[in-house]
Amino acid sequence: MSEEVALKALSKIDIHEAECSLRYTAIERRLEAGSKRFDKLENMIWGIYPLIISSMLGLIFAVWSK
Repeated sequence: MSEEVALKALSKIDIHEAECSLRYTAIERRLEAGSKRFDKLENMIWGIYPLIISSMLGLIFAVWSK
């Protein structure tokens, strides 16, 4: 009887490991997709900096030239 219980427990553990493996794979895919989105946002933010700096310099020169 104890062998039967042990085999049942091992079977359940194997099933649990397989399900967890699938979940972790899905989580990894979602993290990769999120990372790509953040990279895109980071590039957009870096692209805005020159616009802000040039606008500020333009305002400073406009006020200074008066």
